[in-house]
Amino acid sequence: MGHRFDLARSGYVNLLQPQDRGSRAPGDARGVVLARRRSLERGLGEPLLGALLRLLEGLGKGARILDVGCGEGYFLGHLAERLPLNAVGVDISSSATGAAAKRYRNVRWIVANADLRLPFGDGSFSVVLSVTGPKNSREFLRLLAPEGRLVLVISGPDDLAELRSAVLGHAKGLDRAPRMQEMFGADFALESEETVRSVARLSAAALADLAAGTYRGARHRERARLTALTELDVTLSYRILVFRPR
Repeated sequence: MGHRFDLARSGYVNLLQPQDRGSRAPGDARGVVLARRRSLERGLGEPLLGALLRLLEGLGKGARILDVGCGEGYFLGHLAERLPLNAVGVDISSSATGAAAKRYRNVRWIVANADLRLPFGDGSFSVVLSVTGPKNSREFLRLLAPEGRLVLVISGPDDLAELRSAVLGHAKGLDRAPRMQEMFGADFALESEETVRSVARLSAAALADLAAGTYRGARHRERARLTALTELDVTLSYRILVFRPR
């Protein structure tokens, strides 16, 4: 029996099953996607992108990389433009994947549920990348080649500390790295880690976009605090964890 898949006009393939779609489109809505893209286009993603480029620049020509939870495609799209990669991005949001497909034509973009088995063969990729995205240790292990690497990007404890303090009333950060090592320790060994931190002065519009792409379902009091902000220095902090299969 043959299989039929939805090919969108913008070029991505939709592999979501009917039970994954429900009555509402899953994943990030269009407004969230556009807010996050505007934030990245203001340069907020450049420090992390630079670190990822340095990390991956030694990959051979045609190395296969999978970005799980690729969002609107900023990081994978730029990596594929600057490095000779065979790149594939997966996200459950058709709005995000559609935006990625329109902007970055040299990547294959797929809508799929990364919490389930992804539509690729065992050992298909040299690198599996997750930038604050879904985390499925056994599936990542299945997809990686024996000498491949898993690159996890997680938020640092002080990420958006100033914005969290101003909007939520607190800025207590959580170090997620120990939890990642616990989650992935059975299948992977930690090879290296790096912190990427920068501070940006953001206007009211930039703060609104950053909050829209980060906090959902904010209460009225929190939205009022955000609206009152005219300018703020905000820390952007990430941890890059590189794992190798055991």
